[in-house]
Amino acid sequence: MKSANNSKSILEDDGEEEEFEHFDDFTLASSWERFISGIEAVCRQWLADGPKNLLVKDAVPVNHLKDLYKVKSEFTYAMKSYCLEYYFATVDDGKIPDWDHTLHDLQLSFGVIAPQSASGVVLDAPESSKLLSAVAIALSNCSCLWPAFVPVHDPSRKSYIGIQNMGTVFTRRFEADRIGSQVPVKLMHLEGLYELFVSKFAYTAVDWSMNHFEVHFKMKLTYRTPIYDDEDEIHDPDADITGSSENPEGEIHGKTQWDDDLPWSKWYSAEDPVKGFELHAIWSEIIAESSLDMAELENASPIEADKWFLCPCLSQHLDISDGSAIGFASQLHLLVKALEMSSEAKFIEDFVSGSETLKSSAVVPPPTVLDRVLKDLFHEVMEAETGSSPAEHKSSRSIKGAPLESLFAQFCLHALWFGNCSIRAIAVLWIEFVREVRWCWEESQQLPRMPANGPIDLSTCLINQKLHMLAVCIDKKYREAEGHTVGADESETTQEDLQIPRDISASHGVSKEGSGRKNDGNDAAGVAESMMLLKSRKIMHAPITQDPPPMTEDMHEERLKAAEALGDSFSFSAQLEKEILASDMSAFKAANPDAVFEDFIRWHSPRDWENDGNEEIGVSKSSVWPPRGKLSERMSDPGNSWRKIWNEAPAVPASEQKPLWDPNREGEKVLHYLETLRPCQLLEQMIFTAFRAAADTLNQTSFGDMKQMTIKMEQLYLTIASMLKYLHAQNTTSDIELLEDLKRLCTTFEHIENLILLAASLHGKFLQSPYLAQAIFSDCYNFYLPNMGTSSADAQVDTKREFNEKQEIKARDRDLILSMFTPPTANQSWRKVLSMGNLLNGHEPILREIIFSKRDRVSGSYYAASSPKLYQQDIETYRMYVSGTSNDLGVALAVASFD
Repeated sequence: MKSANNSKSILEDDGEEEEFEHFDDFTLASSWERFISGIEAVCRQWLADGPKNLLVKDAVPVNHLKDLYKVKSEFTYAMKSYCLEYYFATVDDGKIPDWDHTLHDLQLSFGVIAPQSASGVVLDAPESSKLLSAVAIALSNCSCLWPAFVPVHDPSRKSYIGIQNMGTVFTRRFEADRIGSQVPVKLMHLEGLYELFVSKFAYTAVDWSMNHFEVHFKMKLTYRTPIYDDEDEIHDPDADITGSSENPEGEIHGKTQWDDDLPWSKWYSAEDPVKGFELHAIWSEIIAESSLDMAELENASPIEADKWFLCPCLSQHLDISDGSAIGFASQLHLLVKALEMSSEAKFIEDFVSGSETLKSSAVVPPPTVLDRVLKDLFHEVMEAETGSSPAEHKSSRSIKGAPLESLFAQFCLHALWFGNCSIRAIAVLWIEFVREVRWCWEESQQLPRMPANGPIDLSTCLINQKLHMLAVCIDKKYREAEGHTVGADESETTQEDLQIPRDISASHGVSKEGSGRKNDGNDAAGVAESMMLLKSRKIMHAPITQDPPPMTEDMHEERLKAAEALGDSFSFSAQLEKEILASDMSAFKAANPDAVFEDFIRWHSPRDWENDGNEEIGVSKSSVWPPRGKLSERMSDPGNSWRKIWNEAPAVPASEQKPLWDPNREGEKVLHYLETLRPCQLLEQMIFTAFRAAADTLNQTSFGDMKQMTIKMEQLYLTIASMLKYLHAQNTTSDIELLEDLKRLCTTFEHIENLILLAASLHGKFLQSPYLAQAIFSDCYNFYLPNMGTSSADAQVDTKREFNEKQEIKARDRDLILSMFTPPTANQSWRKVLSMGNLLNGHEPILREIIFSKRDRVSGSYYAASSPKLYQQDIETYRMYVSGTSNDLGVALAVASFD
């Protein structure tokens, strides 16, 4: 109610007076009224804003609860400060699930007013009633149907009283309390809880015995798979054991780790991301008429429950690591730090005899560990050499590293775990590694983990190319020492692999008929099919030629620069490969004494022989001779280098020619490169190879038909390749932005690695039901995906979230889930003092939740258009929610009544 009061104000302006009118609101005369008005104003503002605007303003998440936020406002009344809080969900379809733990303890969105004190709880009964009345009046003035609660009693009891205007003639009142210890035995059983509920509306024992009340009953029991300890003499899946190359067996006290058979187990033992499972057995609504029905339900087995839901208990390190988890990602991060320090010295030896600070901070493992690593690299490789290599990911070669089973890739993986991957430890390991490589060279021992033949793969890093070159040199040197020569039928090098213009394989084959090492003493491998010499009309023989010398990437670049310096594009091939070309021509002349230059071109480079539209005529088709054709323009040029070489080349078989390359000289060049490699060059190639090898190792993981991981692995390879190409192009290790990008790449790798571990764990646990593993993984993937790529600081709030997605278990899978609940051991059984019943394979529920409710049809009347109207309505007049265990029991009661 408002009252008006007129007052005058005289302004001296040309002698005229001006009147002003204002209002005094006497409804706010008292502090109590002003207190209610302040609450009402805040509530109206919250109502007007709605959840979306409140999120933009100052709403904050509530603990770990998903999609639940709160805003608050402070007030002062009677010399005390109070805080009004409003809780709301971002997704609200108007339905509150019975068992939805993503909501607040009170299972509803609500407003709470509480004193802003240390305890946050109202201890005085009159004060609590007065506060609740103030909020109820304010909400009624706003026509708001929010329930309001005031916390009372000691904070440990989590007690509330509350009220809600239901928009009709009914009002709902709330009361919640909790027993934190010494729960009465009667209240641990369904029969006692049923009697407690009935006592709220049936006040005497006569009422209980004479009347049959229809009580609606729902129950949810939560079971957790057992976690064993040392006393049970069974492996504890929660044990956080981190293996390394120093403990390759990955075993502690003889216990078996969950990932012993998984591809990363040689390098480390990961914490199982799935700590266990929670099973939720739910009984849908049942109508109970007496306590006998409750006794029967308490003896019921959880197997008889209407529905089963399964939820994994996940490791807290799964979404955002706090740095304590050990894996490839953590070690790659250390390798990036080593790369950052690698530019501080010119020689790798400088880090071994570095400053005292470096020596004290970067500890090198003892010689026994070093010997064990070198033994694994150079001696225990029989399996790697004889076994089949794992299938390579299609995008792996886009990373300029080294194949997973190669010598350098294995060196890089060992380096990740050697001495915590410090620059000093890497320097010590590399020096000893090169010494072992030199020993293999000097003793003509096969270089392990490297092929001794075939073309050098230029898509790999230069160190891998050099090691391949050295392996070929060792093999060549050994064969020469033993008096062996490589024939055409012994060589594994194909024409497609050669880096020279010999393209006879693309147009003409060698006849198998009559093939051999020699033919008519001309050192021929066989007959060139359907080809005859132009002048003598004799059959053309394909000669045995020397294999072209293997070349690494830097050798190709050197030759390319030399050829570019000559500036003659037509003579590029002749200048670049003069020795190889001269050798081929000499061998061709020896195999075909009557040959002319045009015959060599027709065999060696058919693209430089231009036909006149007629096919070449063979022995059986000699009606037209000679074949109509001519040399190409570049080959017919009088100054062509090819013809000059042809004229100078003697007719000498390949077996009598000077070798095209000297394995001794090339082998020493490789060792010189390895021994003088700059630290920054070594670390850069280690970065490439370590990322590729780690990804290739994880890619071997079996995780079933989880398409999300297949896509993620493809994205990981492409991301690594893209980032490292930029590192290679920059050719520097001091770029701060580049180093930060590499650290972010480690974070990305960590997320994928965590998902791989999760997928492997679920796949192994649900081999009999792969679709269930896929469904649970999809839930986890969708839950954690928003955090992928964020730093720990950025995701500080999100890490508080709890994963609680549940998968319904079909009837055919219940036996599989039941087998996870192994019967408790003797040590575990004696610890159970009191049982609530409903045991599952001897295990009692870790949480029991029950909802009792009573519904009544009520009649009433209201006035509409000046005439009374009657109505009938079904309402839930009583509802009691019970949640607890044998040591902790919470009860919340809601009662609807006429105002």
